[in-house]
Amino acid sequence: MTHVFHRQLRHPLPEAVSARGLTITDRDGKTYLDASGGAAVSCLGHGHPEVLAAMREQMDSLDYAHTSFFTTRVAETLADTLIASAPKGMSQVYLVSGGSEAMEAALKMARQYFVEIGQPQRRHFIARRQSYHGNTLGALAVGGNAWRRAQFAPLLMDVTHVAPCYAYRDQRPDETPEAYGQRLVSELEAEILRLGGDTVIGICAEPVVGATLGAVPPVPGYFKGVRALCDRYGILLIADEVMCGMGRTGSLHAIDQEGIVPDLMAIAKGLGGGYQPIGAVLVQGRIYEAFTQGSGQFMHGHTYLGHPVACAAALAVQRVLQRDGLVEASRVQGAALAQRLQAAFGHHPHVGDLRGRGLFQGVEFVQHKEDKRPFAPGAKVHARVRDEALARGLMVYAMGGTIDGQQGDHVLLAPPFTVQDADLDNIVMRLADAVDAAITGAGR
Repeated sequence: MTHVFHRQLRHPLPEAVSARGLTITDRDGKTYLDASGGAAVSCLGHGHPEVLAAMREQMDSLDYAHTSFFTTRVAETLADTLIASAPKGMSQVYLVSGGSEAMEAALKMARQYFVEIGQPQRRHFIARRQSYHGNTLGALAVGGNAWRRAQFAPLLMDVTHVAPCYAYRDQRPDETPEAYGQRLVSELEAEILRLGGDTVIGICAEPVVGATLGAVPPVPGYFKGVRALCDRYGILLIADEVMCGMGRTGSLHAIDQEGIVPDLMAIAKGLGGGYQPIGAVLVQGRIYEAFTQGSGQFMHGHTYLGHPVACAAALAVQRVLQRDGLVEASRVQGAALAQRLQAAFGHHPHVGDLRGRGLFQGVEFVQHKEDKRPFAPGAKVHARVRDEALARGLMVYAMGGTIDGQQGDHVLLAPPFTVQDADLDNIVMRLADAVDAAITGAGR
């Protein structure tokens, strides 16, 4: 009998008792390779001594101070560190407790910005289908994850969702990647014009789509086209890098690889590496100036904003990433992982697509490779793969509804940036065994 209200109520969970590096050990002594970093969180792995020491030192000096009364040196230093490596023009950091809070804050900040500059008529957000932006009501509303939204739809604000950049499924045979991207940009502009260009607050997008689509990168030129639309109509571009950011895709910020700069950017998972709950919004200077020259306050806040211990953990994580060259390691080892996945699954009859960037790789499963037909939703192939992987001591992040919220299955791999070649061999070997066992059990 448990008194914990778990996510899944009918499936008992093993009890984790310790973790170190790439592994987690349960109460029965079984070890698991954390090949997904939990949910793309554990960028340094578990139990890094320098991070733990920084947290202890911070707790010994100052455990908590509410941000309506105080700032702290550790929060100020973390903000300085993040801005030093932020996209051009970013000047401020709004520190929160996680990814959903970061996106919720970004949405409110975007709306209030337009109120501050005298454009209160702007009220619409545009996002993409098959996206995920968090589980608070605002973040859930802009997200396009159909099954997460369904039960709460009556509570959600109205948000327009346009097509994702999902070349494997949606690029036409006669289109180049660039032409496909331009078609999507044209469709986005048509939606802006339908709503009224001067009524749109922001466009929300994951530079590399995470949980819902499974590590799907954009085609060349797509985000440059989106940025140009935002500039043309005075719309804010809100980049959700909660899952794909902070080195996960082989550059510190995933959007850097698109050659553009967002107006607001949400970060979280790789910011603190799982050592403490923390997230942030990186803010362009002109947006911050509108607040300082206007009302002088942001009408939003949480109890644990800028928590000193969380800031200490995040600061230590970021210092280790920089000192040890681990963002570059993410790029190099990500290429090594992609090569191994290609060797294991490139000709697999039930693997339709392998995609991703850096240590953020996705595997999409299909019933028939030739016509890309998915398995029936009832087969729950993603869950079968997850369970078979767990049985083999491997953690992968599995999701169904890849295509439209109902059909399609994929798993995500997002191991720590410290992963070694032998670890990659072990991960792919166990995953290959799990896939074969899962699909045999699903009746192919």
